[in-house]
Amino acid sequence: MKFKAAKIFFLSASVLVLSACSEVDTDSAHAEAVKEWLKAGQTSQAAAISAVNEYMADDGLFYRPRYVGFGFTYDNTDESGRMIVETIVPGSPASEVLEVGDEFKSVRGIDVTPENRDSGKLSFRGAPGEEVAAVIERGEETIFVRVKRGKIESTISKADMIEWMSSGDGSDWGAESYTFNEVITDGDVAYAWTTVANKDDVSGQLVESHVVTRFVFNEAGKVVATGSMREDRFELEQQGYSVTR
Repeated sequence: MKFKAAKIFFLSASVLVLSACSEVDTDSAHAEAVKEWLKAGQTSQAAAISAVNEYMADDGLFYRPRYVGFGFTYDNTDESGRMIVETIVPGSPASEVLEVGDEFKSVRGIDVTPENRDSGKLSFRGAPGEEVAAVIERGEETIFVRVKRGKIESTISKADMIEWMSSGDGSDWGAESYTFNEVITDGDVAYAWTTVANKDDVSGQLVESHVVTRFVFNEAGKVVATGSMREDRFELEQQGYSVTR
């Protein structure tokens, strides 16, 4: 399933945390900032960027969802079907082998094509520690590489996030459906529970997900950290997929 990144990046932590903090006063400046931040993220590209500029500290960080893989990104909107390394997570398995600009030609003997690039057939995901063989092109050189999957954790700076947001498609911004359910604050931390729904690009089916977002504020009332957790497995199950291992 492909969701536009802009539809999910605002949306972090666990519903269990909400229950634990149920008696904490939510009528605060932090709660209002969170509400405005999330609302702006669903309104428009310009509003989303403005909210980050207004509410986030200059040294603030966005925490990406963790996953098992190599630790690189590529442009999955490239209609040519090519897989060219755009960014590499520092300290990841990819950082020891790949360089920005490398182009994957095959993975585990399967050619990278427009049909299979994003289908899951290339086996980038799987158990950590397992070695995956691939062929890349670096300039005019063809290179055979082996990369062991690892647990990937990474952050994005405020400046990099704004640059990334600015490069997105402003005509298709925000979720198909968005509901703000609750925000709870506890000192310098706030948790927001939202519900979003987006259409799957392939099937056109509306897929719903609960999202919990965690915000950490500094003494000046600016966000210094935020990250998201959502119902990834439930999203797949709504489309008829199942997790077999």
